[in-house]
Amino acid sequence: MTADDLVQASRRLAWGCRQLRFSPQVRHVYHALLYARAPHEAYLRMYGATPKTVVFLGMNPGPWGMAQTGIPFGEVEIVRDWLLVSGAVREPSGTHRRVPVRGFSCSRSEVSGRRLWGLMRDRFGSPGAFFADHFVANYCPLLFLDAQGRNITPDKIPTTDRAPLERLCDAHVVRIAEALRPKWMVGVGRFAERRLTAIASEHGWRDIRIASIPHPSPASPKANRDWAGDVIRVLCGLGIWATEDVSREDPPRERSPSRRQSR
Repeated sequence: MTADDLVQASRRLAWGCRQLRFSPQVRHVYHALLYARAPHEAYLRMYGATPKTVVFLGMNPGPWGMAQTGIPFGEVEIVRDWLLVSGAVREPSGTHRRVPVRGFSCSRSEVSGRRLWGLMRDRFGSPGAFFADHFVANYCPLLFLDAQGRNITPDKIPTTDRAPLERLCDAHVVRIAEALRPKWMVGVGRFAERRLTAIASEHGWRDIRIASIPHPSPASPKANRDWAGDVIRVLCGLGIWATEDVSREDPPRERSPSRRQSR
């Protein structure tokens, strides 16, 4: 029942987030769990059906990733061609003209998603090999933009807005942990690690260890040097990954020439 538990948790989070209201500086809110519900739930059912050893937790949707596909770090090309997830994405109302939602027709590439899923593809070869012991989720399902269409990360929204949002998202992370029963929850970036640490303390987690890896955002100079190498060194150093190469079910694919990239 693991996948069903995740689907129900996702719907509960989506309903809760739909009730939230935000301060005027947050002019546009993209509810990916609503308008991209079909591919999101397909992802949960395809890859969340069994317990995991490691759950990677990101922060929130990127404009050209999960905001388009409903998949955490969901760069269109990798979601379509490697994860093999598809589904209808409805065009939501209230979008900013600079960040349209075109679903799987989006031609922009989400750099963070290409880096994260590209590492998993290169190391594990097939989705089956990766998801046998791993899963990727996001802490917050909402993308926030200001009046100019600039991204506002969850840690930058006003405290009065953030407190009710964190209550919903914290509870959702607990449900993910209950469904997947991981030994490790790894924050992708410091924000996710801080939320995991707070949740673990509040709920007295003793069987789940918390760690973090660098965020793959191109806004981080360090991520633009050798992000994949840094992540491998961190995970191997923690004993989460073995230092030797993982056996692949099938060989990694050649990378397709990237189309226009996001910045």
